[in-house]
This record gives sequence, structure tokens and C-alpha cells, in this order.
Amino acid sequence: MTGPDHYQTIEKNAFAEYKDRGSKFIAYAYPVQTVDNCKQYLQQLKKEHPKAVHHCFAYRIGWDGNVFRVSDDGEPSGTAGKPILGQIDSKQLTNIIVIVVRYFGGTLLGVPGLIQAYRSATAMVLQLVPAIQKPIEIMYELHFDYTLMNEVMMVIKQTGCSVALQEVQLFCLLKIGVPKAKREEVLYKLKQLHTIEVKQSEN
Repeated sequence: MTGPDHYQTIEKNAFAEYKDRGSKFIAYAYPVQTVDNCKQYLQQLKKEHPKAVHHCFAYRIGWDGNVFRVSDDGEPSGTAGKPILGQIDSKQLTNIIVIVVRYFGGTLLGVPGLIQAYRSATAMVLQLVPAIQKPIEIMYELHFDYTLMNEVMMVIKQTGCSVALQEVQLFCLLKIGVPKAKREEVLYKLKQLHTIEVKQSEN
């Protein structure tokens, strides 16, 4: 990945179509955060393309890229999922799934032909979406009295933290993503508020 403070991903969905000897390969790329996101997109495409013979995919998730999976969905082993993941990795992307939907055109492409087709369809779709750098965030939970809300939000805005969850009552809970590069600054500023409880979140 590009240095320990950032990771590369895509910001929006895209699709591209590749044809070879009558077979159509439609590649879809989506930015994702969780394995559940990946499952939702796969279900969605299976509904949209019920007559397609294969829905092959690869995903990589997490700023360290440790969570990944490939699926050939009935194609010969290693001809679909791996070439798709290879293209994702060649661009050093994470938090992404690429699903390639195949319509069979009547001519068998053979193993090299399939690898080439899945690789090409994936390369095409990844050319359409610009890769963006995002800060690696560490999740923290903040518990504090409602009277501190303005000060807490000020720190969050000034330091570019993201808010993942907000429960506001007399006593507030915020779940925030702290950019790794600004972790010390953020924790220092929050601790200056004294009555706030800050703890690192599990996820």
C-alpha cells in the first residue's frame, strides 16, 4: 500500500463490457467496506442477470488488505477469480469488489482465453474509475456529557475525523474514525476536555 497512513480504493461504481467469440463479460467494480457489502452486490447482480452462466468475483477489504476472496463460480479453477484479484492488486486497491458476469456465446474459450477475458474485463472497468487515496482510520468510541458536544465536534472537524455512529442524548456516544497520521493530535485535544471517555473501538 502507499505508505502506512493511507490506502488506495475507488470512490464510485463502474462497469465495462468485454467480448470474445460471442461470450460477453460484464465487469462491475464497487467500493465496499465489509464482506456483507460484497454479498449484497453479488445478490443484486444475480437478480439483474439471471440468465448469465457465471458470476465470478474477487474482493479485497481492509487497509492492510488482509481480507480477500476469489470465486470462479463454476469456471475452470483459477481462470476467473484469480485474474480479477490480480488486476485489483496490480493497482494496489483495497475495499473493492469486482464482479464479472459472463454470458456464454457458444464457443469454448479454453483456460488461457478465459484468464485473458476475465483479466481484460477487470482491467477495463478499473481504468474507468480513478483510484483515490484515503487516510487509514483507527476507530474510537467517545462517551461524554451533552454539554461538551460543540467542543467535541470542533475537534472532529478540525482534524478531519469521520463520524461512523452518533447517539445523542443527555449522555452522548460517538464512534469516530481518526486518521492514523493525526491520532496523537486528536487524542491530545480530546483529553483536554477532561470529562470525556475515549477508548479504541474493536472495529
